[in-house]
This record gives sequence, C-alpha cells and structure tokens, in this order.
Amino acid sequence: MPNEKKQCQHTAKLCAALEKNENYQKAKAYAEKVLALGNDSLEKTIAIAVSLCLVCAVLVSFAAVALKPLQINNKEMDMKQNILDVAGLLEEGSNIEAAFAEKIEAKIVDLETGDYIESINAADYDQRKAAKDPAQSIAIPKEKDIAHIRIKAKYAKVFLVKEGGAIKSIILPINGYGLWSTLYGFLSLDADGQTIQSINFYDQAETPGLGGEVVNPNWRALWKGKKVYAESDQPSMEKGLIEEADIGEPAITLIKGVVDNAKPGAQYQVDGLAGATLTSTGVSNLVRYWMSKEGFAPYLKKVRTVKGARS
Repeated sequence: MPNEKKQCQHTAKLCAALEKNENYQKAKAYAEKVLALGNDSLEKTIAIAVSLCLVCAVLVSFAAVALKPLQINNKEMDMKQNILDVAGLLEEGSNIEAAFAEKIEAKIVDLETGDYIESINAADYDQRKAAKDPAQSIAIPKEKDIAHIRIKAKYAKVFLVKEGGAIKSIILPINGYGLWSTLYGFLSLDADGQTIQSINFYDQAETPGLGGEVVNPNWRALWKGKKVYAESDQPSMEKGLIEEADIGEPAITLIKGVVDNAKPGAQYQVDGLAGATLTSTGVSNLVRYWMSKEGFAPYLKKVRTVKGARS
C-alpha cells in the first residue's frame, strides 16, 4: 500500500508539472485541433501517421535498451556453449555457466611473442572488437594474408582445459574468409599443440547444403586426430587444395574428394566440402594462417608437450 500511495503521488506531480509546461500545452491544443478535423483531412492523416511512427520508435528504442543486457548474456552463453562443444565437454542438459567456470580457463596471448598477458582481464577482452581498433590491431601484409582478414588483433583469447593443473587441450579462436562470408570458429588441439581434437564454426554465412556444411557434425568429426604441422617435408599432395609444406610448417588441408588413409600424408588431410571448393580452400587457408608464425605458432611452441603443459 505505501508503495502504491507514493506512485500515485509521483504521477500526480508529473501531471501537475506537465499542465504547467508551455510546450505540452501547445502539443495538447494541437492534438485536440487535429482530432476535431474530419477523417478525410490530409493534415489529420499525416499527423496521426507521424504520431504512430514516433510512438513505435520510442517503443522499439525502449525494447532495445531494456533487452540489451539479456542479449549480451545470451551471446556470452552461446559462446561458452560453443567452446565447451569444441572441447568435447558439452553435455545435454548441463549448466553451461557452471561447466565453463569449472573446466575452462581463458588466457590472453601476445601473438607476436606467444607470452601470456596477465595485465588484461580475459573476461572483458573482445578479440573481434580489438581487431577493429587501430590501437589494438595490426595490418597483415598482403603476401601473408592467406586468410583474407587484412587486420588482426595484437592479442588473442585462448581457452585451456586442465586436469590436475596440467593442460589437457588448447582451444584457439580462428577466422578467415570463405566464399560469401568471414567464418569465425574455434580449433581444439591436444596438449602437444599438434593433434586436432575438433573444429567448430559458430558464425558463418556460407551456402546452406554446400559451404554451410562446415557446421555438420559428421564433417567436423573428420578432423579428430589429424595433425597440424608437417613432421617431414610434404611434397605436393594428390588432389590437395594446398600443395606443399616444409617440416614444422602447417600442413593441414582439405582435399578434393575423400581422404585415402592408406596413403602418405593422410594425417594432414580432411575431406573437402562437396560442391564447395572455395569454402574448402578458405577453411584450409584460415586454419593454416592461424597455425603459422603469423598466428599461434609462437604460443604453441611455448606450451607444446606430449605429456601436458603446466601453466
């Protein structure tokens, strides 16, 4: 009751203030004049149409502001779900927030040196936003920009899955241009920084049924166990979309057709997307770019170990 009484008092004060306001009185007088006009009046039609537009604009603006916190929260939850998914930790019906907090640790990495940057709060860092800020990004030389992204952030947010203080897997953000869109996703590696666990693209606009198959679980499963870096010089690979790789360089590539696991180099090959050669080439290029010295190679060199790295 006391709250209702206070609310009525506030409403009464507001009404009293409006009655004293000169502009409100003018608007009120004009509204009464317009309503008194005939329904076939052009002035009345225009005035009502403008009024409706203004009311709708106010309502839409209010909804956008009121729902923004919810939209931000949903975006964060979706990102966490995708990270858990690529890490193989997503369980149906599980609490996403709790599972992420328990199993995933976010770190900020200097791409040039491969060192962790402790001065930046990983929870607040937005790598995509940073890539658009001249102070936080660098231009990529054209001859090195095989992923066709032109600019990259100086720092990247990586995610670590740990057990007993040791790194079990490393989840890296990747992006690059396909046929119609820039694909954004994650690549999950074993602690050796060499063996792929999974890949996942959470934001892409490739052709449904063709390049859009990058989100198909069956195609994603083909990446498990593949190797990133050439363990010996890899000459031209049969039907490969990427022709060769020197020892220690990224060799992973999508091929035209189906991988023959009996042939040398099969550990670096993934089936291409049927009817989507340009998207397949784009995926090969973006993965190879981010696994190169331009991307995460300096970082992976520092954390790589066959037994699990401690940090």
